[in-house]
This record gives sequence, structure tokens and C-alpha cells, in this order.
Amino acid sequence: MNAPLPDTDRARLDQWLWAARWFKTRALAAEACERGRVHVNDAPAKPAKALRIGDSVDLQIERGRFCVEVLALGTQRKSASLAQALYRETEASRLAREQAAELRRLRPEPEATRHGRPTKQERRALQRLRDGA
Repeated sequence: MNAPLPDTDRARLDQWLWAARWFKTRALAAEACERGRVHVNDAPAKPAKALRIGDSVDLQIERGRFCVEVLALGTQRKSASLAQALYRETEASRLAREQAAELRRLRPEPEATRHGRPTKQERRALQRLRDGA
């Protein structure tokens, strides 16, 4: 029985996301697709979507929002340096991530909430406020 030859000009989206090391498992990649966090060419994509070279993939994951262009197809997970050769992040995406990181860095830290009794220094400061001095 002749089996059809594998189509080398396309790959399943969940396999490619896993091979490009965006997700640790294919199940996580498929779940992200099902939840609408992965778009291909500005359209929501299912895990079995056929991905081609030149497609634009938008990812919204914990580390941020990424927009990448597919440079090569791969369905096997390899080293991180080889995985990075599968895609190229767009300039606009990189700038948006850097700007968001800068805003997070400049944002003041939320004040820590105090638990327990006030310290001696805090008690004296409160006493000064009450006494009006």
C-alpha cells in the first residue's frame, strides 16, 4: 500500500509551536490555540492549522505578546539555537515588548502591606502624630 508522501511545505501549528520552543508540550500549544491565544495571519487558529513559510503567527503567552514570521518549518524539537532559526520576531513586536518592559520597570512597586504589630519606630511615629508634634 502506497502511503502519501509527507507534505514538507506545511506543518501543524501545534507541532511547530512546540518545535520552536514556544511551549513545553504539544498539549500546551494545542490548549493555547483552543483558547484563542494563537492567531495565524490575524485569524484565530486551531491546533491542526497548516502552517506555511511566510505566515505571521501572533502569540499571547505568559512572557508577553509576540508577533513572529515563520522562516522554516519543523516538527521535531531540537536545541534552542536551532529552534530560533524557525522564526523571526517582527520589529514592531520587539519594540512593543521593550516599551511594555520599560513601563513595568518605571511603575512604582506596590507598597507592602504590614502584618502583625507595629515596630517600636512605627509606634513612636504614630504617637507623634496623635500628640500633634
